[in-house]
Amino acid sequence: MKKSTVITIISVLIMVPLFLLVVSIKENKADQQAINAVPEIKKFESKSAEWGKYYPRQYDSYMKTKKSDKITDVLKDEPALVVMWAGYGFAKDYNAPRGHFYILEDNINTLRTGGPVDSKTGPMPTACWTCKSPDVPRLIDQMGENDFFTGKWARHGSEIVNPVGCADCHDNKTMKLTVTRDYLKRGLDAEGSKPFAEASHQDMRTLVCVQCHSEYYFKATKWTDPSGKEQTAKVVTFPWDNGLAAEDIEKYYDERGFVDWKHKLSKTPMLKAQHPGYETFMTGVHGKNGLACADCHMPYVREGGVKYSNHKVGSPLEDIANTCLNCHGGTEQEFKDNIARKLERKTELSRLAMDVLAKAHLEAAKAWELGASEDEMKPALLDIRHGQWRWDYSIAAHGSFFHAPEETLRVLGSAINKGQDARLKLRIILAKHDAVDYEAPDFSTKEKAQVVTGLPYGKLVDEKKAFLGGLREEWIKEATEKGLYDPKTREGMEFKASYN
Repeated sequence: MKKSTVITIISVLIMVPLFLLVVSIKENKADQQAINAVPEIKKFESKSAEWGKYYPRQYDSYMKTKKSDKITDVLKDEPALVVMWAGYGFAKDYNAPRGHFYILEDNINTLRTGGPVDSKTGPMPTACWTCKSPDVPRLIDQMGENDFFTGKWARHGSEIVNPVGCADCHDNKTMKLTVTRDYLKRGLDAEGSKPFAEASHQDMRTLVCVQCHSEYYFKATKWTDPSGKEQTAKVVTFPWDNGLAAEDIEKYYDERGFVDWKHKLSKTPMLKAQHPGYETFMTGVHGKNGLACADCHMPYVREGGVKYSNHKVGSPLEDIANTCLNCHGGTEQEFKDNIARKLERKTELSRLAMDVLAKAHLEAAKAWELGASEDEMKPALLDIRHGQWRWDYSIAAHGSFFHAPEETLRVLGSAINKGQDARLKLRIILAKHDAVDYEAPDFSTKEKAQVVTGLPYGKLVDEKKAFLGGLREEWIKEATEKGLYDPKTREGMEFKASYN
C-alpha cells in the first residue's frame, strides 16, 4: 500500500470522529441554550404543563411521581395512633405520603378534611391548602394573606385545583429558585441562624422544600376586613423563635399556651407535629455538612450533554448510585442492608413509645372517670403532652431517621421516658381511687381502637363520599370554566383511599 494512501486513511479515521464530536458539541450547546433561555410564562402560572412546554425534561420527570400511587393505611399498621390522636383529625385517616402528583388529591380525599356541603362547612380551616398547590400563592397575592387564611377549607375548593408544581419553587421571569410563601421568610428571620436575605443558591435548594416540609401551626390572627368586620385568620406560622430542636419548639408552644386539640379521652392539651423534615435535617450530619434537600431527593442527571435536576422527587433509596453512594462507601445492597438494620431500631423505639403513650391516655381517662381532680392530673398530663410531642417530632417527617439518626433516637428515648413518667403518676392516682389493677382496653387493631375511642368511622366515610360525588364535582366544573383547571394533573389517576 502506498504511503499516501495510508496517510489518507489515517487522516479520515482522525477527522470523522472529530467531525462527529463537533456536531455533538453544537447539538448539546443548542440544547443547553434552549434550557438556559428564559421563556414567557405569566406570573403565578399554576398549571405546570405550561412550564413543561419549555422544560420538558424536568416536567416529564415530575410527572413520574404518579408512579408512587400506593395507599398505605398507617392507622391499620399502627392502631395505637387512633388512641393517641383521639379527638383529632389524624385519628380518622392517616396514610403514608404518595408522590407529589397526588398531593392535592390526597388532601381532598382524606377523611381529615371532612365532607363539607358548602363553602362555610367542614372541620378544617383554609390553611390546610397551604402546602398543596401553586394556586395558594396566586390567591394570597390576590386576596392578601389574612383574607386567604380566614374561613373554612371548602371556601377555596374551586380555586385550588393544581397540585404542587413549578410555580411553587421557580420565578416565572428568571427561573431562579424562589420562596413563594412569606411565612417561611418570617420564620427564618425569627430563628436567626441565617436570615432569609442571606440565603445562597445552595440554601435555596433546601428552602423551596422547607415551605412545606416543616413544623408549623395555625396562629390565630385578628384583622379587620374592608367592610369593617373583625375576622380571625389562622395563619401558618413556624415556631422557631427558640431554635429547631424538639425541646426548643416544645418550649415555644408551652410559653404561649398553644394547644392543637384537647384529647378526647385523657383531656390532655395536645400538640401535633406536622412534618418537621427541615428541623430534623438541620440537626443532623447531612444538614450540618451543607447538603441540600435537592442533593438527595432531586439529583442531577444527564441526557447526552444536557444536565438537569430530576424532578421525580422521592426517596434517595430509589436511586442509591446517584444519591447516597456519592458520599457513602460500599455497594447498593450493603447500603440497603445497613439502612434496614438501623430502621428496625428506630421502629422498635417508636412502637414502644406509641404503646406507652396510648396506655397513658387510657389510664388518664380512667382516672378522670373515678373523680380525679385537675390538680392531681396536671403533672401527668404535662408529661403526656411532652412525650407525645417528642415522639411525633421524631416520626412525623418520615425521613427524619435518614436526616438525623442519632437525634431521632435521642428524642424517641426522651418520649418513652416522659410517657413512663406519666404512667407512674397516673398509677398513684388510680391507686388512690382504688383502681390500682386497672388495665387499658384492647386497641390492637384499627377497628378495636376506633371502638375504644368512640370514633364514628362509618358516618365519616358516608359524609366524605357524599362530598366527593357532590360539592367536589362542582369545584372541578367551576375551576374548568375559570380556566384554572389543568386536566393533565388528573390524567391516568385512579381514586384510591384507605376507606374504599
